[in-house]
Amino acid sequence: MDNDVDEKAAPARGWLDNFFKISERGSTTGREVRGGVVTFLTMAYIVVLNPLILGFVPDSEGNFLGAAEGAGPNLPAIAAGTALVAGVLCILMGAAANFPLALAAGLGLNAFVAFSIATQSTWADAMGLVVLEGIVILVLVLTGFRTAVFRAVPQQLKVAISVGIGLFIALIGFVDAGFVTRIPDAAQTTVPVQLGASGTLSGWPVLVFAFGLLLLIALWVRKVRGAILIGILVTTVVAVLVEAVLELGSVSENPGGWTLSVPDFGGSLVGVPDFATLGQFSLFGAFSSLEGGVIAALLLVFSLMLADFFDTMGTMTAIGAEAGLNDEEGSPPNAQRILVVDSIAAMAGGAGGVSSNTSYIESASGVGEGARTGLAAIVTGLLFLAATFFTPVVEAIPSEAAVPALVLVGFLMMQQVTGISWDDVEIAIPAFLTIVLMPFTYSITAGIGGGFLAYVLIKVVVGKVREVHPLMWLVAALFVVYFAINPITSWLT
Repeated sequence: MDNDVDEKAAPARGWLDNFFKISERGSTTGREVRGGVVTFLTMAYIVVLNPLILGFVPDSEGNFLGAAEGAGPNLPAIAAGTALVAGVLCILMGAAANFPLALAAGLGLNAFVAFSIATQSTWADAMGLVVLEGIVILVLVLTGFRTAVFRAVPQQLKVAISVGIGLFIALIGFVDAGFVTRIPDAAQTTVPVQLGASGTLSGWPVLVFAFGLLLLIALWVRKVRGAILIGILVTTVVAVLVEAVLELGSVSENPGGWTLSVPDFGGSLVGVPDFATLGQFSLFGAFSSLEGGVIAALLLVFSLMLADFFDTMGTMTAIGAEAGLNDEEGSPPNAQRILVVDSIAAMAGGAGGVSSNTSYIESASGVGEGARTGLAAIVTGLLFLAATFFTPVVEAIPSEAAVPALVLVGFLMMQQVTGISWDDVEIAIPAFLTIVLMPFTYSITAGIGGGFLAYVLIKVVVGKVREVHPLMWLVAALFVVYFAINPITSWLT
């Protein structure tokens, strides 16, 4: 949905408009630029977060990613590599697929690489498995298999994927702002989450988030052009002022501090990037270094591949639906090209030593600002490239200022729920599981898997086996393996 309802698309204005089909998609160059900036602002946290996930984990030989042998963590190198790879891939997505979808190091995937692979191999071996996973997915795309699976999914399940992702990213926004927190296990309660840090909202950063969310809602309902971008920028200014007066620091230093980035623009704003992680991979090293050898390595590649495979399918469906670009079957334009670029992203992330890169659902924030073409993705990519030199500036934008956009976009995506036939239990139950499992498990893949398995099971139970596409049977079987991967791994190794 676009809040620029009163803004008419500009007529064709040369090669830029023609190449990206800006006017044809009902957009303007201004909207695309704003959308690209907003997407970057909602994704910029990855430049800070990826180093925190990858940088402090020593591999099986005691070495840290991007650091000299025996040296300590090298977070600046991981940050620079993260921004560089993301920038190149966003530009490639925009130019090759003309779709407003941005890419960067995948959350969840990076933790899996750090804690499940690198701890039992070297960092180079772990990144080699990521490259192999990307190669496998690229082959599946080029043979048409990945696109065929996407088209085999019933339309209403695709709608459910979009709705589920909407709830998921809204939850991400609330969690990243500290508005919703996990209750520690020591609390001896079955309730997993709560309001604020102790059942109530406390701390200035949470109030800054609440201010940003209320401001964004007010701007949106008033149909203010550039509402999301204005909301992020104004809230960032408020956050900087709050930090300047109160000196809260990070949450690691102060329970009432900022959750990720401290909004402080003091000190040096520019630095020469360190790209020490680039090329730090060994393609087949893990096959000999892992305990369990080839079988263990193949199972790890399978786990990475399946998560990447369906995350992107859900993400591009949701982005296309929100932008109004999907066809009658729920497929976005240039789906094959989108999937090719995403497959290359997995390889590029491994080759860049910063873990698998994948499509980001935060791109929906840019779509909410009006982005409809690949020009927005290119703008996001250019900002990521600039971030390699301006890492201090990127680090100074707190998540509390950026994530209100995710909550609003979650609402916009939730509106698609009316496209599901809730009186037809054969599709309603799989759709329901798809929707609720994504936020409840904090995983897009788990939601898709649960919905797919329920769909196939119900069709078998009601005697409508012929309505199940053959590829859905295959995918359901793969998801059984995916959900049972731990006992299978233990049994085989």
